[in-house]
Amino acid sequence: MAGRRGWGGSPPDSDEDASRRIVAAAVDLIGRTGSEIGIADVAESLGVIRQTVYRYFPSADALMRAAAIASVDGFLDRLTNQVSGIEEPVEAMTEAVVYTLAEVRRTPHLGILLSNTYSNAQPDSLTSEEARTFGMTMIRRFDIDWEHYGYDDSSLHELVEYVLRTMQSFFVSPGNPPRSDDELRRYLRRWMGAAIIAQMTPSV
Repeated sequence: MAGRRGWGGSPPDSDEDASRRIVAAAVDLIGRTGSEIGIADVAESLGVIRQTVYRYFPSADALMRAAAIASVDGFLDRLTNQVSGIEEPVEAMTEAVVYTLAEVRRTPHLGILLSNTYSNAQPDSLTSEEARTFGMTMIRRFDIDWEHYGYDDSSLHELVEYVLRTMQSFFVSPGNPPRSDDELRRYLRRWMGAAIIAQMTPSV
């Protein structure tokens, strides 16, 4: 197997182990620096040459995305706890957006995935199939009977796209000065809430 040198004196025992350790090193570096990092940074932290990292990740973008995805499960668990018990769609989605925007400030890995700050090559990544799948996983965890409120699978996908686009606008331009969390809640309830209510036709 390639890439046996370095690794803190303990080389990986498989390609899967090597990939996992490269991603873990990237996550650690992003967490400590609060910004995007490069292949060279990760290679140096592992004591390997850049070509070793490139063997598993063909570009810095690919590695950054893998590091971000590695952080998603933990975020989804925290978000689920945050909206637990909220059964009304507008309140749940408002709280989810506010929490996600705040979490991005605390968790650089998540911001890299959602805001695409690591690359200018894919401006549509926030509404990519991967991002929409992430969004669907997110709202399916909510304590909401979506069918009761008139949402079928198609309208849920449209809701996810709408919310992702809303968050994208705040990633690109948070405002000057940025709204506080309470101000943002009021704003989202009024405007995003109106869009959510437009679909809501509670079943009897």
